[in-house]
Amino acid sequence: MKFAVKYLKNTFYPLSVPETIKLEDGQMVLVRTEKGEEALKAFIVNSQVSQIWENNKNKPEPFQVIRTLSQRDLQTLDDIKKEEVQSFFKCQALVQQHKLNMNLVQCRITFDRRKITFYYTAPERVDFRALLKDLTQVFTRVRIDLRHIGVRDETSIVEGTGICGRPFCCSSFLRKFATINVKLAKDQGMPIAPGKISGTCGRLLCCLTYEYSHYIDAAKGMPPVGSSVMTPDGLGKVCYLQFLSGKVAVKMEDGKVKEFLKSDIEMVDADVNVEIDLPVINSYDYENENIDIKQLEDDKNSSTGNV
Repeated sequence: MKFAVKYLKNTFYPLSVPETIKLEDGQMVLVRTEKGEEALKAFIVNSQVSQIWENNKNKPEPFQVIRTLSQRDLQTLDDIKKEEVQSFFKCQALVQQHKLNMNLVQCRITFDRRKITFYYTAPERVDFRALLKDLTQVFTRVRIDLRHIGVRDETSIVEGTGICGRPFCCSSFLRKFATINVKLAKDQGMPIAPGKISGTCGRLLCCLTYEYSHYIDAAKGMPPVGSSVMTPDGLGKVCYLQFLSGKVAVKMEDGKVKEFLKSDIEMVDADVNVEIDLPVINSYDYENENIDIKQLEDDKNSSTGNV
């Protein structure tokens, strides 16, 4: 494999290039996909990456290159992009006319103009038979595909930059969405605030799962917050935990807070006269802001894999 393209969600697809076609890095090519003929940019694959790819059992099937794009084809592609914008607003107007509870996300037209796909999100099942009937009157001699996707799928195809400053994981390398709940954030000592733990899609950050197993391993042997412990400096109560450093913060009977390695303390069954406050990071009062934190968790409308 020498050439490849980036397709949906930046997935790499190898190219099957006929011997009669001379291909160069960065050249636009017309390929045959499951959706029809589409124009994509080809690039040369590093030899080391190519070798790893060849040994991958789960690599996608190669796309067949039809031809390289001429100057006329590039103009056609530019016209299609403009048509996609116009078609999007035409469909959106019909959605509003039929008062359907659906949010149109994107419109895509294949290079051969034989298929037009409208991606949409919706909180529940939508009866779009009347809409489809009107669309067939507007878009003639073309196959129309209304495709329901989840809010996480929406973010993956629209693309953007996360709070970390990097491109969204879902639109760059993440292929499958893992189930995420608020417990993941709590166990990692993160602020239970929507703005801190949710992404652009309105669901919990995918990256909450990346280091979770390390936190679980680090938490083994850690005493619970609020438990009484014996330290080298006397009795106290655990007020917060430093998972990754393996340290435990203990409030002593004299009111001072000291940190100890978890191996240097021992839980005891004693009544220690010390009052501790819950860590600020886990005491976000979202109830006063009328926010249901459970809405950040996955549901049937989070992702469909229907992109």
